[in-house]
Amino acid sequence: MQPHPLRHMAKRNLGETRVKRRRRREDPMQVYDQLPRDLRLWMQSAKLPWSPASCRRVWLKTKARGDSLEQALASLDRAEAATLARSEKPRQGQALPDRRS
Repeated sequence: MQPHPLRHMAKRNLGETRVKRRRRREDPMQVYDQLPRDLRLWMQSAKLPWSPASCRRVWLKTKARGDSLEQALASLDRAEAATLARSEKPRQGQALPDRRS
């Protein structure tokens, strides 16, 4: 049986991040469809390929604290910024990027 022709592309669909891939326990599309509209809109404009489960986890944590919509979205922005900062750090043995212009 031949592998699906697009299967190899799924591994490259994470952009230029160093975020590790993880196995999913549930159908990501079903989880996405169950998310609040505001959270789905945030995911559409996110800089990283967030999983619906990760977004839901942050969202539920902020809502459990009683945060407003704006505070919940700000928490997601902070989480994304922290992830981007981690992925931009050079790995051991990797040269620092040249910042001179």
